[in-house]
Amino acid sequence: MRDDAPNSWESRADAYSLYGFTDLPSIVERGAVVLTHGKGPYVFDVHGRQYLDANSGLWNMVAGFDHPGLTQAAKDQYDKFPGYHAFFGRMSDQTVMLSEKLVEVSPFERGRVFYTNSGSEANDTMVKMLWFLAGAEGKPQRRKIITRVNSYHGVTAVSASMTGKPYNSVFGLPLPGFIHVGCPHYWRFGKDGETEEQFTARMAAELEARIIMEGPDTIAGFFAEPVMGAGGVVVPSKGYFQAIQPVLKRYGIPLIADEVITGFGRTGNTWGCQTFDFMPDAIISSKNITAGFFPMGAVILGPDLADRIQAAAEAVEEFPHGFTASGHPVGCAIALKAIDVVMNEGLAENVRTLTPKFQAGMEYLAQNPNIGEWRGVGLMGALEAVKDKATKTPFPGTLSVSERIANTCTDHGLICRPLGQAIVLCPPFICTEAHLDELFNKLGDALKQVFAEVA
Repeated sequence: MRDDAPNSWESRADAYSLYGFTDLPSIVERGAVVLTHGKGPYVFDVHGRQYLDANSGLWNMVAGFDHPGLTQAAKDQYDKFPGYHAFFGRMSDQTVMLSEKLVEVSPFERGRVFYTNSGSEANDTMVKMLWFLAGAEGKPQRRKIITRVNSYHGVTAVSASMTGKPYNSVFGLPLPGFIHVGCPHYWRFGKDGETEEQFTARMAAELEARIIMEGPDTIAGFFAEPVMGAGGVVVPSKGYFQAIQPVLKRYGIPLIADEVITGFGRTGNTWGCQTFDFMPDAIISSKNITAGFFPMGAVILGPDLADRIQAAAEAVEEFPHGFTASGHPVGCAIALKAIDVVMNEGLAENVRTLTPKFQAGMEYLAQNPNIGEWRGVGLMGALEAVKDKATKTPFPGTLSVSERIANTCTDHGLICRPLGQAIVLCPPFICTEAHLDELFNKLGDALKQVFAEVA
């Protein structure tokens, strides 16, 4: 509970901080959790309390909070070359090496990389690339961007317009030309009597109908997360990408995989597109690219888009876009080490090893009469709270059920994330079976406590 003394950490946080994506009634009641350090998968607050962070920070601290190799990579690069840009034909050697590595580990046979400071900026950059390409190829009317309801692609004006969440209406978004089609969540949006295969076919048919209605020659690209992470870990219905990709190809619309969350191991493969067996035209990466040790994003262009955008840039003698810290040498050095840690130090293998236990724990908790669905893949999952399991009826929003569960978990020394009426889990890749036991025991106790209060 919060300490209201004027000089307390909670009061100081309130006085000088504007909280983003935070339930403010919880802040009023409980105060901010002010953290000082981390060890392995645990974080510690100013009062000395320990928490198992079952959300890996914000999906990204996959190697834990004190990996010595990552901190050493940062220290070594700060000693050698602490900062630079990637403008005017100049960039660090680390930037060149990371670009080579990203193309090497991508599903593409070749490609090009452009750096940003976040996933939001990377999605924003990809949209500008598509608009730039359309103008260069004599199709300036190709401006519309298609994403899905409940998707999340970022918080810039453009990437927030791509995000299919109703909260963006408070900013007067989305901007014109951003289209949201159906969410491929069969449990929630399947019709009575509709099989999963029929639902997938309907999603593809509705996408094609919308493309035709808008005009295929007005659409610049289609963006999709392999798993809708911030939508509540929505795993696409069976065969979804195999159904929609031919539609997009029929109308010459690039498919951009937003792998900000799923990239570098979260689903059990290096890329989510590999888990769901489709080949995108470009990949958006962030978060795990540096294991959370540095803010970085990247657009990884596959061969076709790489060639076409390069030709468009050569025609005007530049690609007029970039950020001061794009391709930062320290960030690139950390990313090179992070990729090595995930792929070669056993972290990716540990995800695959722990997945059966993780999913068994989710399935066990889903036996609770107030859990309507558990869903997930690899080391990411969600439990959907419902008032009535048979009818899938949610609790009244005024009860703030998922916030109550998350706050109760915090009291028990576990950090998990409320999303809508779901509780989302994405533990670090370094977790052990004992950590998963701790996670599910504490979450199970919190579910029993909260549902006894509200059900």
